[in-house]
Amino acid sequence: MPLFTFNTAADYLQAAREMAASGRTTLARLLAEAAADLTPDPIEAARILNAFPGPSLRQED
Repeated sequence: MPLFTFNTAADYLQAAREMAASGRTTLARLLAEAAADLTPDPIEAARILNAFPGPSLRQED
């Protein structure tokens, strides 16, 4: 299994796509949320989240 390095939104988005393709939709959603957080454009962030539907599983403090 390859070692992933996450430095940019694109890194998280690529990993999200790979997880979605392998059927790991929950992990894909979490990675997409991380990518959206790193995206400065709110319209692009919304597009990323729409591509990976599902409820957020994040726990806020």
